[in-house]
Amino acid sequence: MSEAEAVRRAESPVTAESLERDLRALGVAPGMTLLVHASLSALGWVCGGALAVIDALSRAVRPKGTIVMPAFSPDVSEPSFWTNPPVPEAWWQTIRDTMPAFDPGATPTRWVGAIPECFRKLPGVRRSAHPAASFAARGPNARRIVARHALGFCLGEKSPVARCYDLDAHVLLLGAGHRSNSSLHLAEYRARYGGKREIEQGAAILRRGVRVWAAYKELDLRVDDFPAIGTAFRPCERAGHVGCAEARLFRQREIVDFAVDWMERNR
Repeated sequence: MSEAEAVRRAESPVTAESLERDLRALGVAPGMTLLVHASLSALGWVCGGALAVIDALSRAVRPKGTIVMPAFSPDVSEPSFWTNPPVPEAWWQTIRDTMPAFDPGATPTRWVGAIPECFRKLPGVRRSAHPAASFAARGPNARRIVARHALGFCLGEKSPVARCYDLDAHVLLLGAGHRSNSSLHLAEYRARYGGKREIEQGAAILRRGVRVWAAYKELDLRVDDFPAIGTAFRPCERAGHVGCAEARLFRQREIVDFAVDWMERNR
């Protein structure tokens, strides 16, 4: 949605204060560790944009809460797997040879929206070191969540997603659907189902200050059935509106455990 369309549709501006009220009404509470997937455009016309949304989220979980967001940079990856868009095979080796190394402080996010891109640059935010699937976090649990993010199997047991599970985090879908719910990938690693396979990924990283192209093992992840999992899980969610967006809040452990069982029965 364009900004002009957002203005035309809005009865009044969405503000950090109104967003905080909506978040609290949904069930977001002080002290939560909150893994957020959010669409700025879905919220309506927000006075202050992404920064106002982050302010509202931070206020809703203060004083001891932690905000976590995906900070993915999927273009720092093996080009032979690119589909959006694909690139000619003749380009692949050039990309491997010249792609700038991932830098947690500098590498921009991609495909996760304006809110995580704004969040990852703010003071006090820590970002994990995975070149393609990093997460950003701010709050008392941030260091624990983003530390030691493994290169291989990047959304599995040695990832920020699993650390959120350990902390009994909540997931907030803010104008986003379950197709964007990265916690369901943790269920993919844990579930046993036919057709599960590994692939060899790669990325440009720094090792002792030197840029290298590093190959690593990864699960062949998928999202095509995530909406169906979300539909089946819906009775366990708290639903409402935050700004103009449909919002859903739920415990991460509950949906991961639910999805493991669902995948083992349906995949």
